[in-house]
Amino acid sequence: MNGTSSQPGAEGAPGTGREDPADARAAGPDQGPVRRHGPEQAGARRDGPEEGRVRRDGPEEGRVRRDGPTELGVRRDGPARGLWSRDFGLFFVARAVARLGDTMLPVALAAGLLQHGYGAGAVGLAMAATAAAFAGLVVFGGVIADRFSTRRLMIGADLVRLGTQALTAALFFSGHVVLWEICAIGFANGVAGAVFQPGVASTVPRLATDVQGANGAIRVAESAAQLAGPAVAGVLVGLASPGGVFAAHAATYAISALCLLLLRLPPPAPGSRRAPAPGAKAFRADLVEGWREFRSRSWLWGVILVWCVYMIAVWGPTVPLVATEVVQEHGPSAYGLINSALGAGTVVGGLLALRLRPRRMLRAGAVALVGFAAFPASVGAGLGVAEMAAGAAVAGAGLSFWGVMWATTVQTQVPPDVLNRIHAYDVAGSLAMMPVGQALAGPAASLLGTDHVLLAAGAISLVVVIALLAGPPIRDLVRADPSPEPISR
Repeated sequence: MNGTSSQPGAEGAPGTGREDPADARAAGPDQGPVRRHGPEQAGARRDGPEEGRVRRDGPEEGRVRRDGPTELGVRRDGPARGLWSRDFGLFFVARAVARLGDTMLPVALAAGLLQHGYGAGAVGLAMAATAAAFAGLVVFGGVIADRFSTRRLMIGADLVRLGTQALTAALFFSGHVVLWEICAIGFANGVAGAVFQPGVASTVPRLATDVQGANGAIRVAESAAQLAGPAVAGVLVGLASPGGVFAAHAATYAISALCLLLLRLPPPAPGSRRAPAPGAKAFRADLVEGWREFRSRSWLWGVILVWCVYMIAVWGPTVPLVATEVVQEHGPSAYGLINSALGAGTVVGGLLALRLRPRRMLRAGAVALVGFAAFPASVGAGLGVAEMAAGAAVAGAGLSFWGVMWATTVQTQVPPDVLNRIHAYDVAGSLAMMPVGQALAGPAASLLGTDHVLLAAGAISLVVVIALLAGPPIRDLVRADPSPEPISR
């Protein structure tokens, strides 16, 4: 989640970021991977009735053995890939640059549409067009990604968005700005994003043996880009115009497409992918199979179910109400400082995820998520700006760490032939309730008061953690990826 998504959901929200991980298939609703083609992986033996559980044998515990023919569903004919290979570096740059451009977009839309006589409602409508297309079509994008080359699909999606953002830049440079045209372009961007996003999760395990480290590094880069993006956009608006920001945004997609074009993905392991059957009936069958695989893992749908509550009662109201309360009481500069603290916290969380290797990742991530309560609670309690910024930093660190734990779990526990579809269900399910929470924030604040709603959001975020830890399939799920470092308990 997505930290897209990333944690459940896409990048930027708990869960608004993320092809061939462990070649495994669930043995029941509570089990992760069970079928391994190598004799031993990550120091674990899986045979007979013990399948799906981890057996540790003497000194091999916590170490990685790479003597099987496949690892993470990818053929490894040479030495095992570490983290900073040439190809992972290309993917890292592609994600960081694209994230930088995406965080510039709200500033460009707001400045450009307001400059041409439109109001805040028009800005929201333009953003909603992209979000609606993405959320409505990402599940189908997951099916497409499992049937065809994810790399080519991602390149194609980047080229589409390069074209749409270049067109938007031309419209703003020319002064011909019509709202329905901007919304139509935004919808096209959302469709392209729905095709692009499922392949992100499946690409990481093919590029790096250290899946958690790769996710942590990408999270740090995306968080840093999120901090820099609005500032860069503001400078470009001041020096040029909103059209200049859209041109820069188009350039980020060009760089991303170029990096992906230069990327060399290792071939999937034999049997980890099958040739797609033609026709609409086969497409529907793949869609149903993805749902069946999603539903068969209680740890997966359990987290998404809890995350729906989180979106409605915590994240949905926190974002707009914190903005309103802080700006009204302390001014826009204070809100900018608190947002920067939140972003800095996400960088710290990503760095922690690079170092810490918990054996039960979802348990550790849920414990870290306790920190998010400090964000809405500090604002609801009416604390000073420094205290609110500290609460935001703690919240960002906890949320980011959870996001890496979640992304790594999904990428390593799900079979490669259905990973893109399951990731798409994850993103769609995580995002589904966010607009509901945002829509209910205003009426709830009018009825109960903004401070009480934010305090309640902080309390409910703790209830969410308790719910995550209460479910044995979530709490007790053991990591499946071969970690290059000893696993902490």
